[in-house]
Amino acid sequence: MNEAIFDQLDFGPLQEFLDDDDVTDVSYSNDGQVHLKTLSKGIYKVERPDINNALMEKLAFQCSNVMGKTFNMAHPLLDAESSELRMNFIHESIATNGIACVLRKTPAKIRLNKKKLLDEGYVSLQMHDFLMKCVEGHCNIIVCGETGSGKTELVKYLASHIKENEKIITIEDTLELHLDKIYPHRDIVAMKTNNVASYSDLLEGCMRQNPQWILLSEVRSAEAVMAVRNSISSGHNILSTIHSDKASSVPMRMYALMEGSQDVEQFLRTVYRYVQLAIYVKGYYSKALGRFQREILEVCEFYVEDDTNEAKQNVIYRKTLDGHISLNNPTKHLLDYVAIQGVNLPEDTFRLNQTVEMAGA
Repeated sequence: MNEAIFDQLDFGPLQEFLDDDDVTDVSYSNDGQVHLKTLSKGIYKVERPDINNALMEKLAFQCSNVMGKTFNMAHPLLDAESSELRMNFIHESIATNGIACVLRKTPAKIRLNKKKLLDEGYVSLQMHDFLMKCVEGHCNIIVCGETGSGKTELVKYLASHIKENEKIITIEDTLELHLDKIYPHRDIVAMKTNNVASYSDLLEGCMRQNPQWILLSEVRSAEAVMAVRNSISSGHNILSTIHSDKASSVPMRMYALMEGSQDVEQFLRTVYRYVQLAIYVKGYYSKALGRFQREILEVCEFYVEDDTNEAKQNVIYRKTLDGHISLNNPTKHLLDYVAIQGVNLPEDTFRLNQTVEMAGA
């Protein structure tokens, strides 16, 4: 759906939420309930009597009309998408407590910056700089978390630190990254799957474009898992996201999405060999801060032992919700990997041995 079509829609009182950069999602349901998802407060309900069934039905009718689609009992689901907004309507014939709608904003901007991340406790300076070195060193990174945790925003921030002379191709089923619009001067190709071109089709075409980086939208199907595996095993670098409750569970989560009788050990060894890092980001309401908080709670390194061919992991960083932090230096495998890319990290990356020596003095 193009921008001109969206310009024909009258969003009425919903427009103020579309214009508010703090609002990321608007949910309408249950005969008049409006819930907002925001960057600062998380999810909360607002009382807006002027946003009601009549308004939402009118918007759905406008949307279906300009798109040339039908929205009724026979066709009860309606999706619309522009470069920076997605809408989904569910007809009252199946949403028995009234028409339901979600508006999700996907702006062509990077909401995160270093100062914001540090000021809001999203990540420590030490861990931030380490992750930037990992991007510079061409590490394959998968960001995980729950819905609404900010996985895509973190991927966009990581991608903003990719060197300008390195070609990027994005493959998405719904447009969220917008790196081609954020950096119009760079060599970036944005691809979107549809009912003609699948992940596999786009990946095949992508390889012929000779990219350094392939950024895949959320891994939520066997086809997407295979796209990730094929990308990394062919020597390309990836950034992607997946639903998982901790970074260390990412390889098994990927295996769980696979269909058929994949050999678990062989599959996991492939992931452990080619994916260097997983990052777990969580969004939650912090009582201590009195506001909605997003932060990195776990960073896990994956590798395969050269001698035993055993898949192993190293939890580099973990923070519990009560504030306890555990920290481990990256292994020689990761240090050697980034060193080949011209990034030299000290063996005692986080100065843990120095801290122990000082404590024992």
